[in-house]
Amino acid sequence: MTITVIGMTTSASVPAGPQGATADGGTVTDRLVEANERYAAAFTDPGMDARPVLHVAVVACMDARIDLHASLGLALGDCHTIRNAGGVVTDDVIRSLTISQRALGTRSVVLIHHTGCGLESLTEEFRHDLEMEVGQRPSWAVEAFRDVDQDVRQSMQRVRTSPFLLHTDDVRGFVFDVKTGLLREIDPA
Repeated sequence: MTITVIGMTTSASVPAGPQGATADGGTVTDRLVEANERYAAAFTDPGMDARPVLHVAVVACMDARIDLHASLGLALGDCHTIRNAGGVVTDDVIRSLTISQRALGTRSVVLIHHTGCGLESLTEEFRHDLEMEVGQRPSWAVEAFRDVDQDVRQSMQRVRTSPFLLHTDDVRGFVFDVKTGLLREIDPA
C-alpha cells in the first residue's frame, strides 16, 4: 500500500503590512498580477466551451478555507462556481443560476455552507451600523443566520421555488466541515 501525502500551501506565511503591503514593499494586488504574468507565460488555451462539462452549478461560501474544486474533485471546466458571503441564495445567485441553466446548460445545483461561518456571528444590525457610518443604508440584506442546517434548507427552497430556473429537481445542500474537510448532506424537509 502506497500512501501519498500532499502538502497544502497557503499565502498565510507571506507577511502583509498596512493596506495590504507585502514585505517587499509591493501590494498584495501587485503580487497577484506578478503571479498572473508567470501563469500566462505558460498558459495554453484549453479550447473549452463556457458550458460546464458536468452540467452543474455550485453555490458556496466565499470563505478562504474552502478549496472548492479540490474538495469536490473538480477540474477546470467541470462546473459553474458562484460564491458569496455565507453561500446563501440571494437574488443575484438566482440571476447567476438562471443564466447558468438557460444560457449554458446546467441542470444540477449544489449548495454548500460550512461550519464556523462568519454570518453566524453577524445580525441584520450590521446594515444599521453601516448606515450610521456612511450615511446610506445598504440595499442588500446581510442574510445572517444562527442555524447553518436551516439556512441550507432555506437556500434549497429558494432555488426549488424560483420561477426563473428550468431545472429544480436536482438541488442538494451540504455543510462543509472546515476542520475535517467532509461534506454533510442536509435533508431538505
